[in-house]
Amino acid sequence: MTRPYAEVIGDPIAQSKSPAIHGFWLGKLGIAAEYRACHVTADKLADYLAQRRADPAWRGCNVTMPHKQAVMSLLDVVDPLAARIGAVNTIVRLEDSTLAGFNTDAGGFLEPLRDRLAETHYYRMARILGTGGAARAIIAALADEGFTLVVAGRDPAKARTLLDELATADEHHAVDIAHFAGPTDFAFDDREGCLDLVVNASSLGMQGQPPLAFDWSHAPPESIAYDIVTAPLDTAFLQGARAAGHRTVDGLAMLIGQAAAAFERFFGQPAPREHDAELRRILTA
Repeated sequence: MTRPYAEVIGDPIAQSKSPAIHGFWLGKLGIAAEYRACHVTADKLADYLAQRRADPAWRGCNVTMPHKQAVMSLLDVVDPLAARIGAVNTIVRLEDSTLAGFNTDAGGFLEPLRDRLAETHYYRMARILGTGGAARAIIAALADEGFTLVVAGRDPAKARTLLDELATADEHHAVDIAHFAGPTDFAFDDREGCLDLVVNASSLGMQGQPPLAFDWSHAPPESIAYDIVTAPLDTAFLQGARAAGHRTVDGLAMLIGQAAAAFERFFGQPAPREHDAELRRILTA
């Protein structure tokens, strides 16, 4: 009998850490299943899904760039959150061969913040740097958690469009990302009882990409700095945040969090998160 399996698809795909993450969890739980990487180009996407739909051993796949939007029209069912974000990163094959699409990026992003989000705050504010695909899930997630958002991009009009689509309250703001590059002498008011985030939702600061110019005088005291970049893991953005006295969250937190939500959908068991420290050591070796 063919072993059950799931995959991650994208173009390119060799860089994906998903096989290492899911394979680690399958091993810890003793589940007789596999998780693979599959290189799928845009012109082969429909054929790939048609073939996998017919394979009862296939549990589903994670979807990475550049297919998160394109797969949506090829699915039978799209979860409302994924439809709102406009991106699917997890496809599950149901028993009747129905293909259902989900977005676990939003929940994965929020996971390391859950303890703080469980608290009551007078005010929540997030500065989100970037207007790409990852920013969509982050904007939707934080808007649903009651944050006032400042979205910064090279094109403020694109930032405004994202806010209009994903976070419809009037108090949100769109600005040019250059606004945060230089120092400010702005005097922040008392932040007791507030929750402040500064999120790099862009690829700036990633290996091979330009640096992210952010002056930490723009961050209120005791902000949380969150960088979704995973290579390098300890970015200049996070180093600057720590030097300014802020708590930091790195990109592996979101990566592992979103993978855990997908894992349970694929294999029917919660990921064994008690081994996160060991998993992190493997992923950063």
